[in-house]
Amino acid sequence: MDLYKLQLDRCNMTTTSTSIIKKLLLMFLIFAGLYYAKEFLIPLSIGAVLATLFLPFCKWLESKNVPQIVASFMCLLLLLLGITSIGALLGWQISELTNDISLLKQKIIETADRIQQYILNDMGISVQIQSKIFNDQQSSIAGIIPLMASSLLYIFTSFILTLIYVFLLLYYRIHIKKFILKLFPPAQQTEMELVIYGATRISQQYLLGLTKMIVCLWIMYSIGFSIVGIENAFFFAVLCGLLEIIPFIGNITGTIITVLVAVVNGAGLPMVEGIIITYAMVQLIQGWALEPLILGPQVKINPLFTIIALVLGELIWGIPGIILAIPLTAMVKIICDHIESLKPYGFLIGAIDTKKAESAFIKKIKSKFK
Repeated sequence: MDLYKLQLDRCNMTTTSTSIIKKLLLMFLIFAGLYYAKEFLIPLSIGAVLATLFLPFCKWLESKNVPQIVASFMCLLLLLLGITSIGALLGWQISELTNDISLLKQKIIETADRIQQYILNDMGISVQIQSKIFNDQQSSIAGIIPLMASSLLYIFTSFILTLIYVFLLLYYRIHIKKFILKLFPPAQQTEMELVIYGATRISQQYLLGLTKMIVCLWIMYSIGFSIVGIENAFFFAVLCGLLEIIPFIGNITGTIITVLVAVVNGAGLPMVEGIIITYAMVQLIQGWALEPLILGPQVKINPLFTIIALVLGELIWGIPGIILAIPLTAMVKIICDHIESLKPYGFLIGAIDTKKAESAFIKKIKSKFK
């Protein structure tokens, strides 16, 4: 009897190990497919996420007896209007910067001379050797120009494809939904409707929350940079706010650019400290007030898997992967929460309920004071 039980346990362990290996292999194949099909999937994914943002407006137009194709086209025009407005705003601010371009060139030349003298005096590298190194770097940069041109062409074609996908996904959304439901037996179609509704809703709410967050950051950075005394404070506020679409990295990059431009323009230590303090205060308000109020209810992913999603997104799709990581992970969680075999994964990705722990901790502190 014991021998039979031992053999049964070994058989179960072998079956479990085989199942784990199969799951790991499937995960590897999924990530490999995402990587090698990124040129096709990135515009499609961005188009799908943007289409969910305009879905309520498209439905509202159709409820007013606007034809579906016209409603989809109006949503596309609204998207283009938003992109054009942001581009015009940045262009206007950049034109303001170009008015001081001669002064900026002079500051850059003076800074370069100071760096050159520092290298000569402290490192013993002569001006001739520095010039040779700089010329070698210039020749290597010239080889990068064709790569930059091809990258710009890829960005332009991807942008056009994304716009086409937004229009077509809005127009064919009912047809696509019926196709997805037909993949499942009638008993599961109600559950799948909830999955589709939850996935589209989480995406549009995340994008709306992110838009509100960016507007709030524009206001706070504008006030902070204006108090510090930065020239063209609104431009740098817009830049720092827009870079928020790249989590963790974007706002730091915007602040570093602001500091560098301020230093080139001759800013002293107090102004640089003021920029850093402004950044720290905005991040404090954003982390403790804005994100829980605006983004908290929409994206319930714990910080560990947020970072994992961002790292994997960058490894697979680069910067677009970082931008899409959070909404796509939130959609995956919705799917996992509604499929019985995937519920453990949804639980793993989801945020931890800390209310009970916090209340117990607060009670403990109160008892200490008593």
